[in-house]
Amino acid sequence: MLIFDLDGTLIDSNGVWLEVDKTFLSRRNAPYTQEYYAGVAHTILQNCAVFTKEYLHLEESCEEIIAEWMELAADAYHNVPLKPHVREYLDRCRAAGHRMAIFTACVPEHCRAALSLHKLEPYFEKIIYAQELGVDKKSPEIFRKAAALLGVPPKNCVLFDDSLSACKGAKAAGMTVVGVQDKVFPGAEADMRELCDQYITGFGDLL
Repeated sequence: MLIFDLDGTLIDSNGVWLEVDKTFLSRRNAPYTQEYYAGVAHTILQNCAVFTKEYLHLEESCEEIIAEWMELAADAYHNVPLKPHVREYLDRCRAAGHRMAIFTACVPEHCRAALSLHKLEPYFEKIIYAQELGVDKKSPEIFRKAAALLGVPPKNCVLFDDSLSACKGAKAAGMTVVGVQDKVFPGAEADMRELCDQYITGFGDLL
């Protein structure tokens, strides 16, 4: 079973959230820092909102914070591009008879918009939303749960992800892990290369 992350792996969307974060912070005269990035990157919105509320000592509720983020992201996922060679690689995998699924921390409505835009739904037999499970894609247990939802043991899964924390969790769960470079957040490349079974700069590497 091939399991793909969405943001920063299949679609070039991490820049959307970088701009959302910067705009949100600038409205509150707060700088975008590495500490803030570490608190919100590659996690579900509920956890991002809890961190942001505490980090900035905001009076807004988490629901209000999330609503503002959703407004800032607006229609971005109706226009977000695929990363290079994604479709060619998915075509090759489908032709080879590989089963494929998505496991994403993306907001479901954004995920559906991006998949619909690029007509990718037929490639995947299931989409698992970390948000609906209520947990981050970090712990080994959540990857074991994802594998169970797909009906396969973790050892028979290959994860493609641009997040170091997700790759760590999947690796600890017994999955094979392919790290995917994303130039918006390049800082983890050295650690990704050391951790992952394979590291790619893009899906063209696999063609």
